[in-house]
Amino acid sequence: MRQVIVFSGAMPLPLPCYITRMTRSLGRLVIREIKRYRSAGGVIALLAAVGCLALPGLASADAIASFHDGNRLFRDDLYWAALLRYREAAEAGLDTPLLHFNTGVAHYKAQQHIRARQSLLEAAQAPQLRAISHYNLGLNAYAAGDVDEALGWFRRAADQQQNEKIREYAFAAIGRLNAQIRTTDPILVREEQRREEQRPVAGFDIRARIGFGSDDNIFRAPSDPYIDFADPTLPIIVPETFSGTYLPVDFRAGYAINNLPYESFFGVYRMEGRFYDGDTENNADEYFHELRFGSEYDRREDSRRSRVYSAFAIAQHDEQYIDPDTGNPRISGGEEITDRMNYVRYGPEINTVQRFGNFGLGLRLKGQIWDYENAGVVPEYDHEYFLIGGNVQYKFLSSSLVRLTAEKSSRRYGSRPSFDLNGDQFITNPAVRYDYVEYGILARQRITDDMWFGFGYELLFREDRFEGYNDFTRDSYGFEFQWTPGPRFKVEMNAVYRLYDYPNAFAFNNPVAGPKTLETIDAEILATWRFNRHYRLEAELDYRETASTDTRIEYDRTRYSLSFVWEL
Repeated sequence: MRQVIVFSGAMPLPLPCYITRMTRSLGRLVIREIKRYRSAGGVIALLAAVGCLALPGLASADAIASFHDGNRLFRDDLYWAALLRYREAAEAGLDTPLLHFNTGVAHYKAQQHIRARQSLLEAAQAPQLRAISHYNLGLNAYAAGDVDEALGWFRRAADQQQNEKIREYAFAAIGRLNAQIRTTDPILVREEQRREEQRPVAGFDIRARIGFGSDDNIFRAPSDPYIDFADPTLPIIVPETFSGTYLPVDFRAGYAINNLPYESFFGVYRMEGRFYDGDTENNADEYFHELRFGSEYDRREDSRRSRVYSAFAIAQHDEQYIDPDTGNPRISGGEEITDRMNYVRYGPEINTVQRFGNFGLGLRLKGQIWDYENAGVVPEYDHEYFLIGGNVQYKFLSSSLVRLTAEKSSRRYGSRPSFDLNGDQFITNPAVRYDYVEYGILARQRITDDMWFGFGYELLFREDRFEGYNDFTRDSYGFEFQWTPGPRFKVEMNAVYRLYDYPNAFAFNNPVAGPKTLETIDAEILATWRFNRHYRLEAELDYRETASTDTRIEYDRTRYSLSFVWEL
């Protein structure tokens, strides 16, 4: 894994035949080294000799002589002596990528990994040496015990197009890191054992977020005036759009007990909400609490991973049931029904992941009861929710994967009447039951070590089990992108376009208004700047656009926020 081949250099001569002789000489060296180390299963750093990497004619004779002497000592495995000669060559005025490269390799062989990294980074500035320098930086990082950095440099060597041999060896190194290193390298085995031995018996996990936000359409008011076909008098409604500021709040506290080698028992509390400024604007306040407790089993061994997560959760959600046209609480039968959307939900869930090398399987099970506030004069939204789903994932390369998902779920309401095919919701109709079947595909591709993107498609079928009035088919097209240009800064972007096809429903639930249509666009940009391990800033842009023939639900909304996050 750690064998490297060092460049040899010589005085530049004007004769092309010299370059030919140098190329053949290095070619024989490469072939000899390949035959020598291929049988041992090692990953070889392969270099192509190029004439433009010869030593400059302006260098002094002493500098060139020291360089040659350093190469000779290197071939005799006298790395410390070679480093001394390379230093003398640099002090005598020799400053070339080739010298930095050979110096870096010598430091590597002498197990001076920090200095090897510095020299190889300087050599990587030369286009002709960039690919092999990145590859050897991976070898050096692995030898220093930093597997993540090693994978990063190998990915860069694999992404380049200049040298196909380097690409092949880089892909081989990536594969071996993913599949074998943790069991074949004693350093990493000891490190893994040390981490397991030092695993705390128990520990807290606390995260708090608070910030400032701006919302240009607080109540999701329609963009234009419309005729309300749901009212027999057909009034013309002129919506009022409210904008304002809000306070985003997010708090999470967890406690885990790690009394078994791969298993932990935990309890987690979370509170999240948005609180607006203003008398009318306060009607848009929304928050929820959730308490979750359960266990997690997570074991990684070689290229395999087995993870089982099980938990029971209970949550309370509070928001006011508001008329989006006015921002005021809704009224039905002369009574205010502000609390209609408040609910408590609870139930168990189980997630499991099994991975074997590049292949992975996942399974999800969930059952919940949603208990809504009793509003009195209108039907309640109480219902039961069940879900079963699974996914299959395959990594074609370390930089690309495809995931297929399938889910089946159901929402079964207690007292909310179904709609008949005329759009009427008589209280004598059976209670609503919606069954869902969803299929999805997600493809992700890593562009560089710090950048990746993905595309996804989902097809969802909803069946209204009464007469099919609210049946729909939904096509979703998603895009995701993540860029981490440095250890402190990260940018994430997500966008989803959804198209709903209602074969039976009417806009406003009124045949006069025509068929119901619905399209939505959701986009989010999140930028994170981390000061240190405990503190970071988050800037977020959230946009939503809805278009429908039912103009009551047609609106545009943009929210901006800047938050401060503290983590224990």
